[in-house]
Amino acid sequence: MSPVRESVAGATRQCPHCRTTILESAVRCPKCQHHLRFDSGAAARALRTFAPLRVEGTLRHAEGGEGWEYSVLLTIRNERGEEVARQVMGVGALAAGDERTFSLTVEVYKPEGRPTVSPR
Repeated sequence: MSPVRESVAGATRQCPHCRTTILESAVRCPKCQHHLRFDSGAAARALRTFAPLRVEGTLRHAEGGEGWEYSVLLTIRNERGEEVARQVMGVGALAAGDERTFSLTVEVYKPEGRPTVSPR
């Protein structure tokens, strides 16, 4: 019998270090990067299957002028366009000459023992 519990795909729990909601199957917290589980099969389960979405952009404030404020908002919608989740990820300000780079990556993990389904 395996000491690792089988979990339902998409089941969540809280990271004991940073209290972020993470996947129950996670071996490492995607936010704080702390290891959550040490067992022989952990490394294999921790590998992402693919990253179907990766976006990066840079916001630069023009030289001179007043400061800008910004909010980073993440919205997730289902196949019917209904909002599933909406969260402000961060806020801040840019003074003249300042720059911020924002990255968004969606990582998909293959549940152990199930075949990989390729993205549409």
